Amino acid sequence: MQVAISGAGVAGAALAYWLHRTGHTPTLVEQAPKFRTGGYIIDFWGVGYQVAKRMGIEDPVRAAGYQIERLRSVGSNGKIKTDVDVDVFRHILGDDFTSLPRGDLAAAIYATIDGKVETIFDDSITAIDQHKGGVRLAFCTSPPRDFDLVIGADGLHSNVRGLAFGPERNYERYLGCKVAAWVVGGYRPRDDLSYVTYNIPGRQVGRFALRGDRTMFLFIFRAPRCEGGAAPKDQLRYAFGGAGWECREILATLDDVDDLYFDVVSQIRMDSWSRDRVLLIGDAAGCISLLGGEGTGLAMTEAYVLAGELERAGGDHRRAFEAYEVRLRPFVESKQAGATKFIGYFATRTRFGLWLRNMAMRTMNFGPLATFFAGSVRDDFELPDYGI
Repeated sequence: MQVAISGAGVAGAALAYWLHRTGHTPTLVEQAPKFRTGGYIIDFWGVGYQVAKRMGIEDPVRAAGYQIERLRSVGSNGKIKTDVDVDVFRHILGDDFTSLPRGDLAAAIYATIDGKVETIFDDSITAIDQHKGGVRLAFCTSPPRDFDLVIGADGLHSNVRGLAFGPERNYERYLGCKVAAWVVGGYRPRDDLSYVTYNIPGRQVGRFALRGDRTMFLFIFRAPRCEGGAAPKDQLRYAFGGAGWECREILATLDDVDDLYFDVVSQIRMDSWSRDRVLLIGDAAGCISLLGGEGTGLAMTEAYVLAGELERAGGDHRRAFEAYEVRLRPFVESKQAGATKFIGYFATRTRFGLWLRNMAMRTMNFGPLATFFAGSVRDDFELPDYGI
């Protein structure tokens, strides 16, 4: 089948790989002018990692990744309050665990289809016209084209979802926080292979030392959904300008930053992920939010399962879409429920809550308690073997 995939990120590129491998002809449509790399650091493990192995990309993923050693929380004077050895989680989750920029994972996936799958950059779908034999798509700049299926793999603010299912407000659940991330060169101090965080009520700042003398910053803060039209950088300066620690120095780096990631922390909840020949996957269908820590792994799993169910159904998209959703919806909804519980870790409301959070983090260095905690991040999902 001819399959249009909106979005060339993790979900879209992974789906294109599996569709191409099973004999279909996918076409990726990406609104960015070129392939995006970098982005904020994600932890990559579990069932998504198993899919990466089946794709044969474990080596480039690990090469791009970082084997983080410590999770540290510091006070306003920089003194360490908690220091967690990440190895305690590796003993529980196994060696199939790494941390890397989200875009670098997408790049490792895209390399498997580069030159094999058509990718239309700097364009987006503007209209979806379903008819008995297929779907006709209109684009911003490209001429209209016909496809058998359309897959929205275009994230939290999915364009395909808006065109085929209606406004985002009907499906978005704002979790009360916003997030920002950016990368600069030459920042000091550096704490190699340690993720360092600083918390005050309702706000968290994190920094992580990257290769090439670069540093990534991640800001999470509680805020109303609408900030009266204030620019993202102004929102950050207002929320963190007097927060202490290194916030003043970190915010100063914003002046020269063009590539700022800034977004709401939300989930997407839908009664159905498909509408005839149009289907949503990844964050477009069931975003768990970055607080869940496993959105990329879910996206890769969904791509593999969708291609597998299409193979089992002999190309009958209705049967495949139904089987796909029946298999994955409980797993995705369980991850969404778990993600909401992590809000208190990232943006603790009170000083007493921060004290409790730090005490809980200290206990993570003790194996039995870490094992108990790890139960909430293990994947309760058996990856099917479709023979593809």
